[in-house]
Amino acid sequence: MVAAIVTAMVCAGTGQAMAADTPYKVLVFSKTAGFRHDSIPAGIQAVRDLGAGNNFTVDATEDAAAFTTGNLAQYAAVIFLSTTGDVLNAAQQTAFESYIASGKGYVGVHAAADTEYDWPFYGNLVGAWFSSHPAIQQANVRVTDRAHAATATLPATWTRTDEWYNYRTNPRASARVLATLDEGSYSGGTMGADHPIVWCKTYGGGRSFYTGGGHTIASFAEAPFRAHLLGGIRYAAGKTKADCRPESGYTTLYNGSTTGWSQAGPGGFTNADGALTSFGGLGMLWYSAKEFASYSLKLDWKMPGDDNSGVFIGFPPSGDPWSAVNNGYEIQIDATDTPDRTTGSVYGFKSADLAARDAALNPPGEWNTYELLVEGERVQVFLNGTKINDFTNADPVRSLRQGHIGIQNHGDGDDVSFRNVRIKELGAPPPTRTGPIRGLANKCLDVAGSGTADGTKVQLYTCNGTGAQQWTTGNGQTIRALGKCLDVSASGTANGTKVQLYTCNGTGAQNWAPQSDGTVRNPQSAKCLEIAGNNSADGTQAQIWDCVAGAANQKWVLP
Repeated sequence: MVAAIVTAMVCAGTGQAMAADTPYKVLVFSKTAGFRHDSIPAGIQAVRDLGAGNNFTVDATEDAAAFTTGNLAQYAAVIFLSTTGDVLNAAQQTAFESYIASGKGYVGVHAAADTEYDWPFYGNLVGAWFSSHPAIQQANVRVTDRAHAATATLPATWTRTDEWYNYRTNPRASARVLATLDEGSYSGGTMGADHPIVWCKTYGGGRSFYTGGGHTIASFAEAPFRAHLLGGIRYAAGKTKADCRPESGYTTLYNGSTTGWSQAGPGGFTNADGALTSFGGLGMLWYSAKEFASYSLKLDWKMPGDDNSGVFIGFPPSGDPWSAVNNGYEIQIDATDTPDRTTGSVYGFKSADLAARDAALNPPGEWNTYELLVEGERVQVFLNGTKINDFTNADPVRSLRQGHIGIQNHGDGDDVSFRNVRIKELGAPPPTRTGPIRGLANKCLDVAGSGTADGTKVQLYTCNGTGAQQWTTGNGQTIRALGKCLDVSASGTANGTKVQLYTCNGTGAQNWAPQSDGTVRNPQSAKCLEIAGNNSADGTQAQIWDCVAGAANQKWVLP
């Protein structure tokens, strides 16, 4: 699939243009068994207005009898609008749990956190329960994630008046916090320097979004708050994607300041409102202050149409952008190119899983989030929290074990924006080890005849210390000998598929995962490396087979 530009529409009351969603329905639930907010009617009307302008229809109820499996199935999301107290009985709770498990969404607004304290599922779904609040007053909201649709149009500091909740626990360990309160900007905060007020998460098979705003009637007339609410609804309904995994321990490389960055080649990036936007080229803005060896790199990106850019990793220091092209790897951003050169690909080397990529990708005009997880010579690519590529370097000219990171300005008309570049340095990558792999009858895994042609048989053979029996592990998930990789023939998954030597190519056929029980598994097939027929004779073929507990022909001792 090509991520095409789709018809745009303007959200009611926000002025924000975005891709038109396919029609869907939401249920607004506002039953109260405790304090009742006078803003509930205004909230219901705001959701109806947003629906009228954004292709969704709205049912509103305070009747908990609506919570049956059959009735809930028609809704993409259920909005708990300032509900309070115990609002559902046991059967209704069970129906709602099944609804979330089916992949649907929940939106909690304000006092939704003051609801169902004795229902653990609900507490986990909403993320945190209400504790207390001071008087209504103005406060500064720090918007820390501006990639999510609920916060993408907000300023980095959002100053507004509301009733600001304190929560019993901090949701950060289980949710992606999108915004926090600056307790220095108002009185009565009790959570300290880290006071979440907006967050999202996945839970129980579904999606959850919560905003602490919405106490006042005036909230629902504010265009920014309406845009904020709309983004949360769209996320919960599955109409826009986001990385809502918990996040901690990252160091900011760019969030408005380009200190430590250098431009290589022509063109460059404008820097405004915490975003870098490419122009001209072909060039690259690279983080010249430091090389990185093993890390998780996250950044948010957006393109307005059929544009072109990419993220470079693993290249040596150079003022020439072509050094990154020739010595590193580019994780591509491009709506309409060939599979190995489109969004999510390792440019020119490996296509993304296009079905997974398409399911995770937001269209032009909306923000996306990349995570590039680099460990040793392996890079895993996550798009909006979904894994879409897994590549292991096999090129001796290149190495992912150490290098710089950079973002590309591709050329005139290729206008791609980046926000919130951050990195978490990990421990040292697993060391490489070289030596024999011993198996059945204490014999060795062997490349037949020391051959190096693709498809050369891998077999069991008496250990002899030759290069045909010298295997290197620790290069991502590969096992290598004679400059090539241990490989499952034709990426087969059937029992008895032969194992061979083949040019390293980063596919699942060459991924091997040693287990604590001595087996070596191929995750793609979920099968084990074994010697055929439990036969210890020299020359017996290596193959894959269903893993069998205790099978001697599936036990290996690695270097």
